[in-house]
Amino acid sequence: MEPLADVPQHTCRIDHLETFHGLPVLTFPQFSDLRPLPDDPSSVAWRLQCHYSQDEDLAYMDRFLASVPLEEVRALVLGAPWYGNEDDGAEAVEELCSLAPRLSALEALFLGDLVAEECEVSWIEQSDLTPLLEAYPRLRELGVRGAEKLVWPVVRHEGLRTLRFESGGLPAAVVRDVAASDLPALECLDLWLGVEDYGGDATVEDLWPLLTGERLPSLRHLGLQNSPSANEIAAAVAQAPVVARLESLALSMGTLDEEGAMALLSGQPLTHLRRLDLRANYLDDAMMLRLWETLEPAGVRVDMSEQKTDERDEDGRYTSVAE
Repeated sequence: MEPLADVPQHTCRIDHLETFHGLPVLTFPQFSDLRPLPDDPSSVAWRLQCHYSQDEDLAYMDRFLASVPLEEVRALVLGAPWYGNEDDGAEAVEELCSLAPRLSALEALFLGDLVAEECEVSWIEQSDLTPLLEAYPRLRELGVRGAEKLVWPVVRHEGLRTLRFESGGLPAAVVRDVAASDLPALECLDLWLGVEDYGGDATVEDLWPLLTGERLPSLRHLGLQNSPSANEIAAAVAQAPVVARLESLALSMGTLDEEGAMALLSGQPLTHLRRLDLRANYLDDAMMLRLWETLEPAGVRVDMSEQKTDERDEDGRYTSVAE
């Protein structure tokens, strides 16, 4: 039984995207790079990334707008110059909204494709995404890296099928507003919840409206990841109504241990899942074997790789992504 093709299969570290929206990512070249552009602009996800002076950044963007038929672009990935130590995402949102009439075929956006050498994830500043969602009612996929200044509106969006937040600390207000939104077509939802020191103050109570699934009738993948409250989340997931119709569940990159794993095994059946992602937690060998023996024979692909060194003092445990 193969994992869902459209569910992101990222490692537990933050890298530049190599694929997005099912397309290979191509960085629009700098002046010094004379590679030919693809004949079909819809065949790649275009990454815009430039690390020079403001004037050169503007020239870079002007070249992209002049060289690529925007009406054929299906996917965009934005890194620098809009995101970094001195830039927030408001300029990117404003620019994208102004281009909406020309980007008529746009289906997917990723905001903030930066790695640690460029900007730590907790330093990446986003903005209010309300204008963006209004400008692109046909958007099918949205990925956001970084959560500083991030605002998500309580919204009804008919087209969105994949929504992904990568952060070292996702604000509770964003979690609550996603949960209060009507997203009837949403199939894949990933939330990297993070730690309180970097703004990740969401509680299990904030997550519960998502776990009922009432506003997410099409959901088939749910990721509640990178959390120091992974055991509590697992206990809630074990009783959550939405789980019965999921095909894939991710509780990776956090502090899940035997307590949380036992809650999963003692709750509702998980044997209908195609994939269970428990990577990079604190599971011991005995519990990993028990999970494998319970779920793998039913056809569930259980990923328990990259387990962290056990810290009996829970204060020493950490999530995979924080600063």
